[in-house]
Amino acid sequence: MPDMTAAFHLDAHADAVDDPFASLNPAQRAAVEHDIGVAPADARPLLVIAGAGSGKTNTLAHRVARLITSGADPQRILLLTFSRRAANEMTERAGKVLHKIMGVRGGQAPATLPWAGTFHSIGARLLRDYAGRIGLDESFTIHDRGDSEDLMGMVRHEIGLSQTQKRFPLKGTCLAIYSRVVNSRETLALVLQSTFPWCSEWEAELKTLFGAYVDAKQEQNVLDYDDLLLFWAEMAADEELGAHIGGLFDHVLVDEYQDTNRLQAAILMGMKPGGAGVMVVGDDAQSIYSFRGATVRNILDFPKQFAQAARIVTLDRNYRSTQPILDASNAVIGAALERHAKTLWTDKVSTVLPQLVLIPDEAEQARWVCKRILEHRETGMALKAQAVLFRTASHSAALELELMRRNIPFVKFGGLKFLEASHIKDVLSVLRFAQNPSGRVAGFRVVQLVPGIGAATATRLLDALAESAEPLRAVEQFAAPARSGGDWEQFVTLFRALRAPGLRWPADIELVKNWYLPHLERMHDDAQVRVADVEQLARLASGHGSRETFLAEITLDPPEATSDRAGPPHLDEDYLILSTIHSSKGQEWKSVHVLNVVDGCIPSDMSTGNSDDIEEERRLLYVAMTRAKEHLHLVVPNRFFIKQQAQMGDRHVYAARSRFVSPAMLKHFDESVWMTADTRQSRKPMPESVRMLVRDRARNAWK
Repeated sequence: MPDMTAAFHLDAHADAVDDPFASLNPAQRAAVEHDIGVAPADARPLLVIAGAGSGKTNTLAHRVARLITSGADPQRILLLTFSRRAANEMTERAGKVLHKIMGVRGGQAPATLPWAGTFHSIGARLLRDYAGRIGLDESFTIHDRGDSEDLMGMVRHEIGLSQTQKRFPLKGTCLAIYSRVVNSRETLALVLQSTFPWCSEWEAELKTLFGAYVDAKQEQNVLDYDDLLLFWAEMAADEELGAHIGGLFDHVLVDEYQDTNRLQAAILMGMKPGGAGVMVVGDDAQSIYSFRGATVRNILDFPKQFAQAARIVTLDRNYRSTQPILDASNAVIGAALERHAKTLWTDKVSTVLPQLVLIPDEAEQARWVCKRILEHRETGMALKAQAVLFRTASHSAALELELMRRNIPFVKFGGLKFLEASHIKDVLSVLRFAQNPSGRVAGFRVVQLVPGIGAATATRLLDALAESAEPLRAVEQFAAPARSGGDWEQFVTLFRALRAPGLRWPADIELVKNWYLPHLERMHDDAQVRVADVEQLARLASGHGSRETFLAEITLDPPEATSDRAGPPHLDEDYLILSTIHSSKGQEWKSVHVLNVVDGCIPSDMSTGNSDDIEEERRLLYVAMTRAKEHLHLVVPNRFFIKQQAQMGDRHVYAARSRFVSPAMLKHFDESVWMTADTRQSRKPMPESVRMLVRDRARNAWK
């Protein structure tokens, strides 16, 4: 890419019609113009508090364009996001602004930002570049969560923890504890006490397990997701190396800063301890991912963490919701114990207040929500423009039954992720094994795809590989069981081809696909459905430059779903959205229904152990409310079902309206009580046939 250092300069005297930043409101423009013209080394850190629906992405994209027009080199701009989609969207928007400028001024805009991506993808790239300086082999492969769990399980078994007399945490729990310790930068004892108290008695054994897990990763030349941040943070913490890496970038921009964990904050502080050129954008009121290790403290404490004070710009104009919805949302979040103060406002006037509907029980809640959804549909509002949100996935069970009874199609956010599908894991494991024969998780899976080879034989081959300096020779000389016959020879031929020095990508995946498809048909009855996923994977592969980069990038930012996706196989052209509140963040709908707005659900009775947990539950309700554009319905059932409580078991409980909607806030809502004739009649004894039907449905709901 050509040097852009002095390529673009915005004419200060241009007519407003030619001003590419004219669409920005004053607060957005203040963020975009921050310290323009100041030398990069002197630029103050900037914190942009971007309220819900306030044009955060647009502001970031214009900031990137403004930096470039003022002479910043695109190759020295680091843009960190939490998804590749977000990075691509901001890059594309910045490009459009630049092309608009060039259309008026003449010249050529840069095609892309070479250092735009997720924390994990940028971390992987830096680790590859600096592997030799930090003791890593640059040919390392990256485990996804599933592979990391499998390796943790292998180590757990090898050191005898699967043979304990008492129940030892399963591999997934062990990995979750390890990940929480790494990302939170807290001690194992503290993490166990605060988050995994039922595992506290195993502290000593877990320390041994985690040490063995780290050793296994090193021996097999693999990294997990957490390593990508951990090694980067350690590089940034080194005075010399941290200054060197930080010196690669004049500007560091971070999106969704409220979702960062302590490790990610340490990376930022290590690279730019003075804060020069640092800009973070986020909203403390939308910090709801502590279960992933994120901490709201990062954004709350940001202004005072650098050598020079950070400037704070607040985006409080909302472009999504009506003012009555914002008034109610402002009231809910205004009761927070600690926050960056802001009051969202809009020019979207409306006389329709958010509804606060009191309902007798969950069954009536389901009926009322369906009734309201259909009423909206009759006014011309598509089902796709409506959403039902809930605290946990189980809260929608009664609603799903009612939707099916009324033939209302819906999609529930969730389902099988692309990399979790067994056939996709098979293909990727073959590529990983060829790339890094030391990786036992990939090798163990791949070798057992060959008919006639089981776990014992696979282990024997992996042991032979570990003792050999020449992986190909070890595979060629391995004595496979006679029952594997020609299938083993075909695998050896494939492995030899994949290890050949002259192989040009993406020929690799074509070789794997041709070898794997016959096995796919042998192993799965629905092979034709799965073949489509394998073909999709091959198409994705063709867009990458090498096997190494493809394996890294698809692991770090995989496609969302597969043909195994949960839900009806043939959807109508229009369908309702069901989603947990956590999954709804960043989305918006014309109408939003929030289920079970009662104490015990919001806040969850599992998240009231301390004030920090309660405050996050408040933010969760705020996020749900600010998804609505025109209509907001908070539903309060007086009686609802609690499942699998530790001490009392499954039970129905009576509850009050959520503590987050105080009596003083009721003036912002249209409060009503809903009870049908059917509801009043339901107090009569229920016929035995109906009782049996309800009982059987409840018992079999898990299926």
